[in-house]
Amino acid sequence: MNKEKLFNIAQNWFQEQGWKPFTFQKDTWKAFLQGKNGLLNAPTGSGKTYALWFPIVLNYIKENPQYKTKHKKGLKAIWITPLRALSNEIKQSAERITHDLGTQMTVGIRTGDTSTKERSRQKTTMPDLLITTPESLQLLLSSKGYGNVFKECSAIVVDEWHELLGTKRGVQMELGLSRLKTVCKNLRIWGILATIGNLEQGREVLLGPTSQALENSVLIKAKLNKKISVKSIIPKEMETFPWRGHLGLKLLEDVVPIINNSKTTLLFTNTRSQCEIWFQKILEKHPEYAGELAMHHGSVNKETRLWVEQAIRNESLKAVVCTSSLDLGVDFAPVETVVQIGGPKGVARFLQRAGRSGHRPGKESVIHFLPTHAMELIEASAMQQAVKKEAVEDRIPYLNSYDVLLQYLTTLAVSDGFYPDEIYEEVAQTFCYQTLTEERWQWLLNFLVMGSQSLQTYDEYKKVEVKEDGKFKVNNRGIAMRHRFQIGTIVGDASIAVKYQKGGYIGSIEEYFISKLSPGDVFTFAGRNLEFIRVKGMQAHVKNSTKRTNKVPSWMGGRLSFSAQMSELLRKELYTAGLPASKQSKEIQSLAPMFAKQREESIVPRPDEFLIETFKTRDGYHHIFYPFEGRGVHEAMSSLLAYRISLLTPITCSLAYNDYGFELLSDQQIDIQNVLDNDLFTTEYMLSDLQKSLNSNEMARRKFRDIAVISGMVFTGYPNKGIKMKHLQSSSQLLFDVFKDFEADNLLYQQAYTETFEHQLEEGRLRMALERIATQKIVWKACSKPTPFSFPIITDRLREKLSSEKLADRIKRMTAILMK
Repeated sequence: MNKEKLFNIAQNWFQEQGWKPFTFQKDTWKAFLQGKNGLLNAPTGSGKTYALWFPIVLNYIKENPQYKTKHKKGLKAIWITPLRALSNEIKQSAERITHDLGTQMTVGIRTGDTSTKERSRQKTTMPDLLITTPESLQLLLSSKGYGNVFKECSAIVVDEWHELLGTKRGVQMELGLSRLKTVCKNLRIWGILATIGNLEQGREVLLGPTSQALENSVLIKAKLNKKISVKSIIPKEMETFPWRGHLGLKLLEDVVPIINNSKTTLLFTNTRSQCEIWFQKILEKHPEYAGELAMHHGSVNKETRLWVEQAIRNESLKAVVCTSSLDLGVDFAPVETVVQIGGPKGVARFLQRAGRSGHRPGKESVIHFLPTHAMELIEASAMQQAVKKEAVEDRIPYLNSYDVLLQYLTTLAVSDGFYPDEIYEEVAQTFCYQTLTEERWQWLLNFLVMGSQSLQTYDEYKKVEVKEDGKFKVNNRGIAMRHRFQIGTIVGDASIAVKYQKGGYIGSIEEYFISKLSPGDVFTFAGRNLEFIRVKGMQAHVKNSTKRTNKVPSWMGGRLSFSAQMSELLRKELYTAGLPASKQSKEIQSLAPMFAKQREESIVPRPDEFLIETFKTRDGYHHIFYPFEGRGVHEAMSSLLAYRISLLTPITCSLAYNDYGFELLSDQQIDIQNVLDNDLFTTEYMLSDLQKSLNSNEMARRKFRDIAVISGMVFTGYPNKGIKMKHLQSSSQLLFDVFKDFEADNLLYQQAYTETFEHQLEEGRLRMALERIATQKIVWKACSKPTPFSFPIITDRLREKLSSEKLADRIKRMTAILMK
């Protein structure tokens, strides 16, 4: 069947639905049917799923002209999704096409949620089209005879590629693709992503920088003018001295009319604990929403999450309070309005969330921005600019993740075994391992067979055997089983299941929160007040409680830091505070009283100025610096500066930082002039100073725990019999110390330091920030009291010591004194 006829089949189908295919959809069909690989850049809700399911089915029709009467069984295409929540949606789209076009193709899902019965059915007969996750794909590669399962597969689509890029799950995907390129004869690889800054690099990472696949590929961009409008909720009374969390819930009543005027509203929070608090407070103040308000985050059980997603589609919910668990492309037509609570910290995340409303081609997306403290209105203003300029961030891919590679090689050794020369060639063509030397490859192979040099006497680290013909293979069933349980690269804090005493699973909470509870304590979780009874195995037993409580679980990784682009946009907006009101956004105008108060004691910096403030309170001497670069960079910069100051004068400081600046607090005054004269903001010797300044051993030790788990050196336990975090921590720390003392050239040990500096402390961004400060004029203000800019940083320090009620009272008293 020629291309024209195939195209007509697709065009007719679209006509029957009353739609017209977009240019980008037709371009994708054409490129796919020509045998090309590609990357499709299209916004959420634009019909990107049809852009790729269609050519996959048309290709099958082309190769099987008698497709209506004769069906050729076997796996033909794999669709990879980073979120299990999306798989049902994708399956429905595929089934619609295969059914309407009269093919007999079957569609199946394979994720962590797939039942054992369904898995064993897939073992004997694979569906024609399979929807799965990066982890489940690796599991398939770990089963014997995987080559026969995949050999007729003609397409792999990696959906939401921007979510995987720049994570170890992305590396896992690169390795899986490198194998399938060899196994499948006529494979086309396609990625779909929302906008990122480094699109070309995104294509390179997906297809391999030196591969033939890249040479035979296209980049297709959807040109859809999606209108996004950002509406800030500006408080009627503005605090002159802002602090984190002081606004948020105060503006709850401003959210109610927004909810009432829309069919369905999504309220996005940045953290799961914030999600719990908002859900509780809305119901407390507005009991009439009972049954119409729901909550959705990653720790709530699967049944509840699926019920919420279905209820949004049926329009039976008025509002859902959620976290990034609803960020990605689940196709929710009826969502009319999105409210973002607190700064989203990144442009891409904000645009992604905005796109959840008006989730149809041509519809306007409306997002309301609700600040949790006054300074966040500067972020809101920056977001307005980002939307106008269509500015987006880069996603920085990982390099040399040896832990993921060791896991992958073990996976291949567990299934059919592998020959090192053949696999080295494939791996060296991926983006992550393009600089992998023969020598390092040899080290990794030795590690699989012998354990590392310093562990050679321990048999448990010897996983793989070498056959006479040179094939690497795992023969021990116990090793193979343990490995299959641990495939994946997401290593969180150990989770504990929360269950009612009489059974009934509610969700999961991180172990460290539960470890702080005593029996009888009441906490809020999944929208209920629960009384803690005891921990049994890896389960926390609870019962419902009528007591009121302020305890809300917090999850690690809750505080996001600014992206590089967000910091730049924020600085630009802040600098407009010095312009005439007519040239300012309404958000910046609304902060006029705060800026006026700031200028009484200090300045609002201009583009060529770097501000330092010093003052004394009963807590000691405060020295505050304002780079406006985000928490991550400030954490590193404050440590670096404190270390360099200690070389000049023996002073000990305690550090505090937020997204706007950082503070060194000490019991004696730091001579700021001395700091400036000695050029302590220099980038010279930055790395070695940073290593000495931070407890970099401690940070690397924490990173190493994840590396030890991913590479398989530490086993996290069987399902429902997890190993306690304390034990995991101590086994990985023991290994870390052994390598530190006896084998400093161990690749995994070195990787822990590389990741600490490159990913956690963002060493590259720190260097750029210091270079920027070097070009600015430093303005040092010796103030008599705290300023509005310094207030959020100094009050954050109190948060550690005081409960939320006491904190609010203490801040009220402080503000009263400062306003005199």
